[in-house]
Amino acid sequence: MNGTVRPENSNMYIDKTLAQVLERLETLETQLAYQEHWLDSLNETITQQHKALERLERLNELMQQKIREQRDSLSQQDDVQWHPQDDVPPHY
Repeated sequence: MNGTVRPENSNMYIDKTLAQVLERLETLETQLAYQEHWLDSLNETITQQHKALERLERLNELMQQKIREQRDSLSQQDDVQWHPQDDVPPHY
């Protein structure tokens, strides 16, 4: 013999170690599945927020354009002079 004698219990040790490795592998696969689920959820949320932000930016630009148009229209009228202080709320 070459000096690598295995006792009878070595197969039990290998089986136990293999079972532990398989259990750890299953745990890691489960964790990976949860992480993939959360990444998909986060990606969907970010995509929705990006779309909402784009809509708000477009709306903001349209409102700014409308305000510019109204200000230009008022400034073109000779008899009406618009000043920001003229826009006092009615409860003052």
